Amino acid sequence: MRLTSSFIVICSVVLGLLISCQSADTKEKRLRSSDQISYNFHVRPILSDKCFACHGPDENKREAGLRLDTEEGAYAALKDDPSQHVIVPGEPEASLVFQKITSENPAELMPPPASNLKLNPDEIAILKKWIEQGAVYEPHWAFVPPEKPALPAAEEEWTKNEIDFFTLARMEEKGLSPNKQAENQTLTKRLSLDITGLPPSPAMLEKYKEMDELGYEALVDELLAKKAFGEKLAVLWMDVSRYSDSYGYQDDEIRTQWPYRDWVIHAFNENMPYDKFLTWQLAGDMLPNATKEQILATAFNRNHKITEEGGVINEEYRVTYVLDKTNTFSKGILGITMECAQCHDHKYDPFSQENYYQLYAFFNNTPEKGFEGDVANSKPAKTPILWIDQKDLSREGILDYINHQDTSKVMVSVMEELDTLRKTYVLDRGVYDAPTTEVRPNTPNSIMPFEEELPKNRLGLAKWTTDEENPLTARVFVNLIWQEIFGHGIVKSAGDFGMQGDLPTHPMLLDWLAVDFMENGWDIKRLVKQVFMSATYRQNSEIEERERLKDPENLYLARASRLRLTAESIQDLVLASSGLLNTEIGGPSIKPYQPDGLWEAATSGRGSLAKYVQDKGEDLYRRGLYHFIKLTVPPPKAIIFDASNRDICEMTRGRTNTPLQALVMLNDPFVLEASRVMASQIEKENLSPEEGVAWAFKKIVCRDIKAEEKTLLINYFEEEKKRFEEKPALVKVSMEVGEKPLKEPTITPDAAAMMQVIVTIYNLEETITKI
Repeated sequence: MRLTSSFIVICSVVLGLLISCQSADTKEKRLRSSDQISYNFHVRPILSDKCFACHGPDENKREAGLRLDTEEGAYAALKDDPSQHVIVPGEPEASLVFQKITSENPAELMPPPASNLKLNPDEIAILKKWIEQGAVYEPHWAFVPPEKPALPAAEEEWTKNEIDFFTLARMEEKGLSPNKQAENQTLTKRLSLDITGLPPSPAMLEKYKEMDELGYEALVDELLAKKAFGEKLAVLWMDVSRYSDSYGYQDDEIRTQWPYRDWVIHAFNENMPYDKFLTWQLAGDMLPNATKEQILATAFNRNHKITEEGGVINEEYRVTYVLDKTNTFSKGILGITMECAQCHDHKYDPFSQENYYQLYAFFNNTPEKGFEGDVANSKPAKTPILWIDQKDLSREGILDYINHQDTSKVMVSVMEELDTLRKTYVLDRGVYDAPTTEVRPNTPNSIMPFEEELPKNRLGLAKWTTDEENPLTARVFVNLIWQEIFGHGIVKSAGDFGMQGDLPTHPMLLDWLAVDFMENGWDIKRLVKQVFMSATYRQNSEIEERERLKDPENLYLARASRLRLTAESIQDLVLASSGLLNTEIGGPSIKPYQPDGLWEAATSGRGSLAKYVQDKGEDLYRRGLYHFIKLTVPPPKAIIFDASNRDICEMTRGRTNTPLQALVMLNDPFVLEASRVMASQIEKENLSPEEGVAWAFKKIVCRDIKAEEKTLLINYFEEEKKRFEEKPALVKVSMEVGEKPLKEPTITPDAAAMMQVIVTIYNLEETITKI
């Protein structure tokens, strides 16, 4: 089958030039003599990068007993020479650290040349000025509870809500000014993709074509009320909770955690407060008179890989599972790299190995086993298990939102506490059979002390996590939502708020949003609506060279970022625009089109997933959220478009631009079938080529087609029509793709040519880009 011609590529490029723009890289701010140096924002990043590995929190790796991460260590007299101090506030020349970093003697220079680390002149100037200004240490910004700052002064004519005061102030600091508001059709598409993950229908585009401020808010509210909202946000949470449909490891058999995914969708659609959302997932089973719904939420902790390989050591894997729970909690909810303290004290953050195993102890008291039998005796959930039956799923049942079509029971791996407390020890080098000091459940004091009145179990941990004095929880989630909408968080390293993480670009805005989020009942829909109603969000994405050079990554938000859609949203856009989308909510995962032999090439040959069996019928056209994820062979199309492989908790997806992505959009059956279905619809309704092109373009690109674009596509249509008329045997061959029945009256040269035009439209940059 000839799928495309070279003209498709040329046409896509030409159209891309008509409707796209580019972006590129940054430049650092130079130190001015009047600048006040902040330890958190100027000094700590330098010390953390260049010094803390040898002179930081890790006592075992600390050189010469010298510590630079605390003021006590930095101000202390040297043991060998009490007359000397590493840092003498106000006196850089008398400070040993300054002498060392400016030494011309390689034997004295710090960092030592052998470390391959070097301070540049700007960094040396910052350290010198900081010492001159008194070398004032500050607690790490992320470990200080946020306070709601006053709004900065800003031009109120542009601002729509509080967010804009903060963003505009930062733009002005950087010599930037905001873009104009985007056109209404652009905003309608942007909002629809951000809120539901689906393109707007032509009817919605027309309804809001002339919208004013009230109309804009009505559009936001209409989209937030759709059930697709929960599905869109669930994609993000599936990455955080490392959801998959198989156990991983060698045999990688099926498991049935999908009711947990249904619960997450339901929770987001019901606008469950975030503190409650977390509490149920961390400790729903420990709540008084816990319901099946609350217990189901604890499946969050059980989504890790589980082995079914014969001959493994039970305790080794039980410990591995608890480590995974600890790491997922600390990264996904607290935004810290606690896992770095599993084998030794953290090299950069104030977390000891003892701190790590105290946190680990909260998750170490379940009857979960490391091994429950090999793949021959596999079952789709592991102890402890929640059974869901028809009574639970009935209209009066507590789990009536779970989409289970047959009468069988469903089993889900969940949490449960042992009757007696299992002892927890610090594990030497993190090795399961090397226990040392016994520890009790506790949290790092550097974040927030664990109050005595709290129960020392997961429920107590949940209360500690959602305490409004916890400096991390609200900040991390607000930042995650910001990242989901703008492409990067206010803190770019969304899973690392520690000393090696990125500094916030808008620290006051982050704190304002975090406090406001908590003050308003941890209301997720209110939070996202605040962002969507801002003038910052509504800007167009046009960029001039001057702005590009000043802020290539658009960190300061003087324009809308152009962001390629996620793997799931690309799938959903193609299905929805073509009319193929099955909008059913929830239920078991489905197996879509996939190249032959992938599972078979990477299987042990045992178990029900040894061979890939594609689904049929309407299930094929379900949203990308529901695609079956086998951990050893993740869905290839999703991985090509940078989806998480779900091995571990993932907070930030990459955004690559590769030839493989173009090959998928040009050749994958889901694109070709969607194009054929749309072309057949145009043929069936007897639309003219001009009408057909305009209709398809609006459905796919979500705006009215321009005259020059229509001319290009009609010319291509005529070329392809001529080719198919000259070689009629190619018509059916080119259109015979996908499971949707191909009806004889629509197998014509016109339909085949229109199919190629629609493939071209799907391959436009604007189609799969949020602009």
